[in-house]
Amino acid sequence: MKKTCLLSAFILMCITQLSPFSIAGSLEEASNDPITSFRDQVVQLESAYGIEVIQDNFGGYLYFYRDSKGNRHVSNNMENILDESSLAQVTMPASSAEMSERDLSEEPDEDLDFFDEFDEFYEEISDPLEPVNRFFFHFNDKLYFWLLKPVASGYKTVVPEPARIGVDNFFSNLAFPVRFINCLLQAKFEGAGYEWGRFMLNSTIGIAGFFDVAGKHFDIKEYDEDLGQALGSYGFGPGFFINWPFFGPSSLRDSIGDAGDAFLNPIYYFDLETNYKIAIKAFDEVNDKSLTIGEYEDLKKSALDPYIAFRDIYFQNRQSKIKE
Repeated sequence: MKKTCLLSAFILMCITQLSPFSIAGSLEEASNDPITSFRDQVVQLESAYGIEVIQDNFGGYLYFYRDSKGNRHVSNNMENILDESSLAQVTMPASSAEMSERDLSEEPDEDLDFFDEFDEFYEEISDPLEPVNRFFFHFNDKLYFWLLKPVASGYKTVVPEPARIGVDNFFSNLAFPVRFINCLLQAKFEGAGYEWGRFMLNSTIGIAGFFDVAGKHFDIKEYDEDLGQALGSYGFGPGFFINWPFFGPSSLRDSIGDAGDAFLNPIYYFDLETNYKIAIKAFDEVNDKSLTIGEYEDLKKSALDPYIAFRDIYFQNRQSKIKE
């Protein structure tokens, strides 16, 4: 019994020392009181970086933040978030005087009222197909490392970044009907107006959408809306989690939404054979992955159970978008 207790204490000590908070060099050293230390770090994250933190069911942490466009994201890798220049543009570090005004002697629920928001925000999705989903997760994982990543890496080496960003802008502009219609379905008329303005500017001055003139020069943000979010705003639940081969994480509701959005994408109406349409979508995916190589690896590396981590991150991100 004593050996078991000692072993448990040793494991707990290791976990504490390897907490994700320890990788953020900008945070202060931990104090002798573990509870106060934890709360100090959470306060710093909230005040200095605008990051919301919750602990998942597997000992890891989820970090919620907004980019320069105001879109909410979730990640389980703190180091990457603090390195993002887009985060620095929307949140400025708080001064030491402002930090000292926080009364850390109160109970966490009274002092850090944003934890109440976490309890409401953090939900879990049903996963009755977990064995099948895990199989396809590992299938997609091998597909990424054996095929998609090598192709995207080679493409990245040959094609300069400005050109790849231009291609990404082009496909985003092409998908304007998806965002526009779903803004209308949710009565987000301001968003629909912004989307229309972006499309007109980027399609003309931006040369068929290769340049994001609307966002860069007119500060007209993109509204990332889809049919899955529209259904969610009408009260349709996610159903259950589905990890599709090739397409990745989804839910019953979002799978139906993706099928509907496909009919809104102009590519569907191109007078081309099916294999050419598939090739266009594959090219879009390779170009997109060439701009994000390393993100998947970092998330997977930092997760105790990558399948659970990606499932939770996907679901929390979708719930966040629906509530916006």
